[in-house]
Amino acid sequence: MSDTVLIPGGRDVRATLDTAGSDGSAAAGTADATVDAVVVACPPHPRHGGHRGDGRLTAVSDALTARGIDCLRFDYGEYDEGYGECTDADNAVGWALDRYERVGLFGYSFGGTVALVTAGSRPELAGVCALAPTARLNPDVDAVAALDDLATRGAPVRVVYATRDSTADWEPVVERAEELGVETVEFESDHFFVGRTDDVAGAVADFLAPRLRAE
Repeated sequence: MSDTVLIPGGRDVRATLDTAGSDGSAAAGTADATVDAVVVACPPHPRHGGHRGDGRLTAVSDALTARGIDCLRFDYGEYDEGYGECTDADNAVGWALDRYERVGLFGYSFGGTVALVTAGSRPELAGVCALAPTARLNPDVDAVAALDDLATRGAPVRVVYATRDSTADWEPVVERAEELGVETVEFESDHFFVGRTDDVAGAVADFLAPRLRAE
């Protein structure tokens, strides 16, 4: 089941909440009381067609809901070179933290960088997974620097990347992750993971799901 959500904040940010509960009892735009964990999903570059219905995001959402975890996929507000988009992600995380006991963060491409940077200021997060993140969106939205911050506090992080990716500047992110001992998973694929979407979704969900389940 999916509901439409308006994320509070100064920008027009709309989202889809995919719920793992199957009884349909939750009110629109609210968390199912039987599910206490959610992953916020950040889409790829909005100026390159990125949106919350991206195939990688929906595949990850399907994999998470199958594991009993909700997924909040959102669209960014007006394009702001990464600055406003990080604000959007932070507001979406805030919405989720108000409603769930445990929250994770995921992003693909541009969204992977947004997810890593946003997670740097959100120690409440149970984990973050970045798929094919690019190294930097602007001088301040820097995935490599974010990895340093996350590793310093021991945050659970996984970076998933494609060895034949010629679209994103992923190499500096993966190199730094490996230096820091951050988990990395590689796929023999291109930036869009053609034919590997389900495999990639599994790699993301298999990392986040155990960290979002109650102990």
